[in-house]
Amino acid sequence: MKAVILAGGEGTRLRPLTSNQPKPMMPIANRPMMEHIVRLLADHGFDDVVVTVAFLANHIRNYFGDGSDFGVSIRYATEDSPLGTAGSVRNAAAQLDDTFLVIAGDVLTDVDLRGIVEAHRKRDAFASIALKRVSNPVDFGIVITREDGMIERFLEKPTWGQVFSDTINTGIYVLEPSIFDFIDEGQVVDFSGDVFPAVLAKDLPILGHIVDGYWEDVGTLESYRAVHQDILDGRVHVDLRGFEVRERVWIGEGADIAPDAVLEAPVLIGSNARVEPGAVLHPYTVLGADVVVKAGAEVERSVVHDHVYVGAQVRLRGAVVGRSSDLREGARIEEDVVIGDECFVGAHAVINPQLKIYPFKTVEAGAVVTSSIVWESRAARTLFGRRGVRGLANVDITSEVAVRLAQAYGSSLPKGSVVTVSRDTSRTARALKRAIIGGLNLSGVHVMDLELATVPFTRFLVRSERAQGGISVRLAPDDPDSVEIRLVDAAGRDLDEGAQRKIERLLYREDFRRAFAADIGDIVFPPRALEFYTAALQRTVDAPRLRTRRFKVVLDYSAGAAAVIMPSVLAKIGADVLTVNPYASTTVAITAPGDRAGREAALSQIVRTSGSDLGVLFDSDGETATVIDDRGRALTHDSLLLVLLDLVASVRTNARVALPVSVSLEAKRIAERRGATIVWSKLSAAHLMELATSVSAPIDFAASQEGGFIWPSVHPGYDAIATFVQLLDLLAATDGTLSSLYDALPELHLAHDAVPTPWDRKGAVMRAMVERTEEGRVTLVDGVKVDYEHGWALILPDPEQPVTHVWAEGTSDTEARRLVAVWAGRIAEVAG
Repeated sequence: MKAVILAGGEGTRLRPLTSNQPKPMMPIANRPMMEHIVRLLADHGFDDVVVTVAFLANHIRNYFGDGSDFGVSIRYATEDSPLGTAGSVRNAAAQLDDTFLVIAGDVLTDVDLRGIVEAHRKRDAFASIALKRVSNPVDFGIVITREDGMIERFLEKPTWGQVFSDTINTGIYVLEPSIFDFIDEGQVVDFSGDVFPAVLAKDLPILGHIVDGYWEDVGTLESYRAVHQDILDGRVHVDLRGFEVRERVWIGEGADIAPDAVLEAPVLIGSNARVEPGAVLHPYTVLGADVVVKAGAEVERSVVHDHVYVGAQVRLRGAVVGRSSDLREGARIEEDVVIGDECFVGAHAVINPQLKIYPFKTVEAGAVVTSSIVWESRAARTLFGRRGVRGLANVDITSEVAVRLAQAYGSSLPKGSVVTVSRDTSRTARALKRAIIGGLNLSGVHVMDLELATVPFTRFLVRSERAQGGISVRLAPDDPDSVEIRLVDAAGRDLDEGAQRKIERLLYREDFRRAFAADIGDIVFPPRALEFYTAALQRTVDAPRLRTRRFKVVLDYSAGAAAVIMPSVLAKIGADVLTVNPYASTTVAITAPGDRAGREAALSQIVRTSGSDLGVLFDSDGETATVIDDRGRALTHDSLLLVLLDLVASVRTNARVALPVSVSLEAKRIAERRGATIVWSKLSAAHLMELATSVSAPIDFAASQEGGFIWPSVHPGYDAIATFVQLLDLLAATDGTLSSLYDALPELHLAHDAVPTPWDRKGAVMRAMVERTEEGRVTLVDGVKVDYEHGWALILPDPEQPVTHVWAEGTSDTEARRLVAVWAGRIAEVAG
């Protein structure tokens, strides 16, 4: 039987270990990982193998040769440029004239390959895909199959809101030569994204064969360490070089182990290694060939490649050390450190946790290394949250982190781009903004510095000044000890998932653009920026009508940057204004969120006693606010959304509005009554902002249920100041009062719960929820929404926390809570 091994990957996420070798040649248990695949193929009768190669191809050719040493015949197909998974196989089409199997050369598995082929032939499938159930399907392509096992749908690299199954594509395929009819020669083509959807469109059968056994995509440094533990625990069957001298202690041929050296199982020691007296190898230690461990050294949960010297009294914990590196006496290598090939670490040097040392580098004796060499950073799985990058100020988010993030962002943009930056009133934000400016400039990006500004004002200036992006630094609204770094694209929107992943990859690869002296970015301070923003707001409303109506309002700026912007805005609309906290102050801004209820009550009292039309309590970032009606009642986010929807739909003919799928059914009733059209959105702000900038189908108004409202005629981001101005204009147009609109709303019956869900059970939970939605109509815009006759339930995994959210609406509070309880119980049952 014939097989194709895909071995062209660079393994960028495994750097620095793959900086000077192709990913399939990375050693796993002292063999190149592709050797495990070749041996697996040979064991299952695949004796004719084609290997597709690209990056550092000679490394693979020189090691495997013609395959005779491994019991197979190997031929090679070289890609001059990356062609994708399907394109690389098409490149080898001349050698594939019968049924063949495709497998990646950078995975570890012991699945029954022959069984996949037999199932393929038995079902007479056009193509077959080996499927595996995994705990975290977000990093893979998920597959949905029918009851007969045939594949119905593919989804590559889903978000948690798109996870409808925990069954993923392993990248192991059985194919017929006719598959090449769907692959253009010389083009970049992928199986999951291009070929298989085209095959399904032709109604040709693709079998999804669920495999047992072990399968792991060795794509990250974490998974690289994990597969070694799995091997030593016996979870995967591989051929280990050496003799098992006692339970789970393997020693290679020619190894020299001192009698009083301590070996704590499980341990794997390569051929010709030497472990001297008093050395201790703790559990899950893997030593390559010719490794020397000197007296008194301790190695624990570490993978040490061939020819490494571990000096006396060295401490090595939870690390990976590349080939031919030299660790001198007393050096300490801490958790999650990765050292590339041929590095030198001097005596008594300390390398702090989670750092990377690239190949051929030297750490001087006695040095304490606190940042990676040469390039810094370590990509985090959750670098971006709902509101950008967040962490404890000067602990998680230090000046070094800010510089690295700015360099990654700057490197993702063309050289010479312009990025608008701003901050809030805090000293923390001021210091971090300076670090960010430095990182941007050093990557060849110019900076437009707004200094103190709200997030919406920053978004507006990014768009109006034709900048390529923006960054705003500010304290987190719910935690004065934490800081948020908000990044936006050229349209002023939050970065989409693709842009976020690009920045994360640059951080992970530590691949920052280094500008030459003549290309260092400049810093400018834009003139008349506030004037442009005020004029843009004025153009979207009827200013004479507003001045005629002359609203009376009470405003609390929360001592934030809105205090700087609002006076210019108010001068254009002619309102009578009473202000609270009308200045920018870090001290007040930090303490204000903790007493929000008291401040709302105080503002309500002022509105009532002064006979004002409304009051607004602005949040310090300027994106959201609490609105008080003329009777002193604070509107909830849901109520304000419905009031604004009713006003927009009344004033604007055939209005188009974008709303999240979790909004109340009353929104749909209002839209139908007023002749408006609702475009349903995911709950993420980024998706709402994307819809708000649609050119083919313009949106008049977009809203979240967290108090964020978008007015695309101004800019595509949440803006409390724009909401305030638009609310006054809409009230003037309808000659109504806020209290009358609030009174006209029906009572809303919404409920919510967050069910603890381990990360490794989220995929199984969503698959089970999809399977149990037979009693209602299912909507899959974001998560799983089940529509009933008089209500709905929405199940959505949280992308940042180990919980699954359940929202529901019913005809009463009791019914809404009942629906939440039903689905929460189902989730808990699967989540365990």
